[in-house]
Amino acid sequence: MTPTLVQHGLQRSGPSGHPAPDGPGSGARARDWAEIQERMLVPLYEAVYQRLDVGPQTRLLALGCGSGLALLMASARGAQVSGVDMDEPRLRLARERLAPEQGPDAGGNSGESAACLAHGGPECMDSPQRRRFNLVTAFHPVGCVSTVEGLAASLQTAASLAERGSPVVLGGWGPVERCATAGVLRVAQRLADPSLPERATPPAAAGWRPSSRDDLEELAERAGLRPDGSGRVACPFGYADLPSAMRGLLSTGLFDAAMQVADPAQVEKELSEALHPYQRADGTVWMPNVFRYLIARTR
Repeated sequence: MTPTLVQHGLQRSGPSGHPAPDGPGSGARARDWAEIQERMLVPLYEAVYQRLDVGPQTRLLALGCGSGLALLMASARGAQVSGVDMDEPRLRLARERLAPEQGPDAGGNSGESAACLAHGGPECMDSPQRRRFNLVTAFHPVGCVSTVEGLAASLQTAASLAERGSPVVLGGWGPVERCATAGVLRVAQRLADPSLPERATPPAAAGWRPSSRDDLEELAERAGLRPDGSGRVACPFGYADLPSAMRGLLSTGLFDAAMQVADPAQVEKELSEALHPYQRADGTVWMPNVFRYLIARTR
């Protein structure tokens, strides 16, 4: 699996010459996610799809499907794909990629082979007209404190829509010592709560925390799922230049809390400084990371 170095010369910038921050749900930031950041987890998607032999027999439901890259990859393997997300701008981009015939407010379509995409949670897919799923994925949420709350309930709902024994894939950050980006994300943690000790676990408002060894297993247990294997995948974050790296990381939402309590220019400045050690002589930014996934089964 070859990691992708993003090759986008993106022009929009803030007063410091770095990315101008956008609020949650903004269309510009959703585009930054789709064009820069989302592809960083392609090795994770590929590893999971290969291990589970995703193909024409697969009926996939993706929780937090974002702008749809993982669904697009599954669809290219012949899978019937469905996805839900709470971020409407990202979901709009997913519809452009996967289901252009859907209107901006459409929650689905009647075609058997076309993608079904809905704004909301997995309960949006609870319809007698829809075939039961045999694979559920939740690649992105684990490791972001602000999204872990309620994830177990969403997984329970999704599991109820899947066939018995179907795999449910949970994704998350690997060991902090093997994730270079963890040091950069601590900027968001510290600025969101300056009173927090350097290596303490932040509150939910901080939006990110280092992963614990058993995070995925504990989540699966809370959701009533049965663990059935796991794996680790190298997912380096590679960017064409420093502005692209900043725009990509700001698009994740992990800096939102910091932007709310600190001067955005200060957030940009400290993010730039944190990225500097990972900028190479040719101007590209490269951060090696390891992500982990857990395969659980519905009961």
